Amino acid sequence: MKTGRTVFLSLATLAVIAGVAIASGKLKNRKTNSEGSSTLASSGAVMMVGATNITVDEQTQETTVVWRNTEDWNNQTEILWVDSVPAVENVKEFEASRAVEREGLAALAYELKEEGDYTVLHCYLQMPADVLQNFWLASNETAIVDLETGINYRAIRSIPECGWGKYFAVKSKKGTILDFQIYFPKLPRKTTEIAIYGVPNWHMRGWELTLNRESDNTTFYDKAPEYHLPKLVKEEDTNYTKSDGHAWAVYTDAHLIKPAGDEKMALWRTPEATYLARGIGQNWMREYFYINPNTMLVDERGNCYKLKETLGLPSNEHVFWMEGYSGDFIAFIHVFEPLSEGAQSVSYIEPDGEPFDSWAANWKGETIMHLNIENLRKNQHLFEYNPRIIK
Repeated sequence: MKTGRTVFLSLATLAVIAGVAIASGKLKNRKTNSEGSSTLASSGAVMMVGATNITVDEQTQETTVVWRNTEDWNNQTEILWVDSVPAVENVKEFEASRAVEREGLAALAYELKEEGDYTVLHCYLQMPADVLQNFWLASNETAIVDLETGINYRAIRSIPECGWGKYFAVKSKKGTILDFQIYFPKLPRKTTEIAIYGVPNWHMRGWELTLNRESDNTTFYDKAPEYHLPKLVKEEDTNYTKSDGHAWAVYTDAHLIKPAGDEKMALWRTPEATYLARGIGQNWMREYFYINPNTMLVDERGNCYKLKETLGLPSNEHVFWMEGYSGDFIAFIHVFEPLSEGAQSVSYIEPDGEPFDSWAANWKGETIMHLNIENLRKNQHLFEYNPRIIK
């Protein structure tokens, strides 16, 4: 959805969906189910860090990288070798990194899972060389803090165990994805907002996460949202062109909401469709918009959900006017294909549109990653119809 103004994106979760991503702050995360475990959070994309200190053994051609001192206080004189580090395949976060693999960079990702009686942080590392030296995983400083209650859950152990609180070295073929693991007490089901400390190589020194939890609400589906359909004042001209504002359709009497819904999103999940509402403040009494028909939602498993329509408005990328009052807060409701039952989060992906010539023309796409479905459902009240009051 685009409007006739310059848009500045300030969300920390914006990322390139197929590329390499690293961010500071919060990442909204995904949940996938596998036998005996469930995922509470994940990085969603790889983090690339420098690993430039690589040497090559002239006889064996084996490569070795010496990792930078994580906390700048390593005074170990001997190399502690570890073995039995699990290797994994098909980690989604690394698919894009292989496509853009660069010498001198190491790819990392993470996944927080419930496994039996424990909460386990899986720290994935794609080997940048055949031998990795001077590496650090976890120590007595490693913990998870519940940001609501303040309860501090201290790490219990790690895999490899002999690497606890020490720098170590590991040997594995370059490109192998290693699965370092840190075990914590099982977090209560009500815990949703946490911070992880003491895992410095994954930038976790107070790294905040929102956990995906299955809803305790017994109602899995919502009723379709009630929506005040805009009124068509003027149909678009038969000789419509995107760059001719006189040829655009004109609408008025939009679905108005309270200011609290500005720049917010909400979601309704039904068996027939997925409704995604977006709130926006109207800056002029006549403002233009257009909706890209190729907009889609993508869940944490990679399933795509196409845009079917936008309620009461054209969704064929034709530009239209919306008449109202400056200071109105209006809602657009996009209708997508129904989500699969297992979906816990979605990314909103709007590709670039067709360029056109108009004041403040904006056809750039937008990507908002890892929107928690249950959190979006909680925003439904923000999009109740709120008639305008003029004094």
